[in-house]
Amino acid sequence: MAELVWRESFSVGDPAVDHEHRELIELVNAAARRIRAGAPAEEIDAAFGDLLAAVSGHFAHEERQMQRAGYPAYPEHKADHERLIDRLRELMDEAHEAPEAAAEATVEALAEWFEGHFATHDARLHGALGPHEH
Repeated sequence: MAELVWRESFSVGDPAVDHEHRELIELVNAAARRIRAGAPAEEIDAAFGDLLAAVSGHFAHEERQMQRAGYPAYPEHKADHERLIDRLRELMDEAHEAPEAAAEATVEALAEWFEGHFATHDARLHGALGPHEH
């Protein structure tokens, strides 16, 4: 898989959230491109840092919304967020050890996670909360 591409199956039905998710996909691709290009470790770390910062900010916002709304699936949703953060940290380490494999693993892992998370956790959440501003 060369790059992660937005698919309609990723849509949660909220244009603002879909926009944020598209931005996350672009950050995934930017990290993978840097790894594939053999960029210096500092650039790869910066790309993963940008991705982790964006993901963490998005998750924090979403988790605050869930708590305010008393969303019943909050614990499971938050746990899925934590799994992705852990996986991103692992991929960052792997990028230094085996760059080419790590680029593919980054895109594949995130594609799989996005497909599952957007289609289940986020679709249910945003269906329950309705559209909102980010």
